[in-house]
Amino acid sequence: MQIPNEYVSTAEDIADQVIRKGKHILPTVARLCLISTFLEDGLRMWFQWSEQRDYMDMSWGCGKFLATMFVIVNLFGQLGGCVMVLGRWKVDIACGVLFFIVVLQTFAYSILWDMQFLLRNLALIGALLLVLAEARAEGRSLFAGVPSLGENKPKSYLQLAGRILLAFMFITLLRFEISFLQIVQDLLGSILMILVTVGYRTKLSALMLVLVLSVLNLYHNAWWAVPSYKPLRDFLKYDFFQTLSVIGGLLMIVYLGPGGVSMDEHKKKW
Repeated sequence: MQIPNEYVSTAEDIADQVIRKGKHILPTVARLCLISTFLEDGLRMWFQWSEQRDYMDMSWGCGKFLATMFVIVNLFGQLGGCVMVLGRWKVDIACGVLFFIVVLQTFAYSILWDMQFLLRNLALIGALLLVLAEARAEGRSLFAGVPSLGENKPKSYLQLAGRILLAFMFITLLRFEISFLQIVQDLLGSILMILVTVGYRTKLSALMLVLVLSVLNLYHNAWWAVPSYKPLRDFLKYDFFQTLSVIGGLLMIVYLGPGGVSMDEHKKKW
């Protein structure tokens, strides 16, 4: 057991060095990745206004007015929420708006009955919870000199819920195929996701999972390689940016750490 522990310690040291060197840009990169799916979808609402309106009208038979209102809410809700999150202005309201958009689209596009899309939307909500947790951490840092009454429990619970929901993204990537590479991918990803969920060696596990998801995202969702006239391009683009948002959530975990409700935190008390 001594050799594996040495490898893990070395990997953690390397991860800590990477985090320290990138600590000034890491929160911004995490936020940018996280809002990418909302930004892409908001721009799509603008450039494909008529198509989106007609699709909602045909799907629900709700009429042009309600279909247009759906597009307007998605357009301004997503682009406005993205600007607020990136600008760190009223982040709680911005996350609330983006959360509403996720729920609205879940019902509007009948995602509720598609398990893969539903799990990805839950992972997206988890990423938003981590943005809220970071906003709470920033709020407390403004009063660093004021005595605290104890641990910031709401922030810790937000981090816990965010970690659990992010795990749903990897569930959608599991493929039960009998091939060596696929088995290794499933096992490695599952172990890392469990470690992130329970909060054990969290920063190292989250950073490794960022690398794994980034490679898989570039390989499986290369939408730029598909001609624009093929419907597959839109599906791959949707998956690509949703995965990128979850990567942003994982980067937020790398930046914030696991929080109070985690094995890493409890280890300090042992």
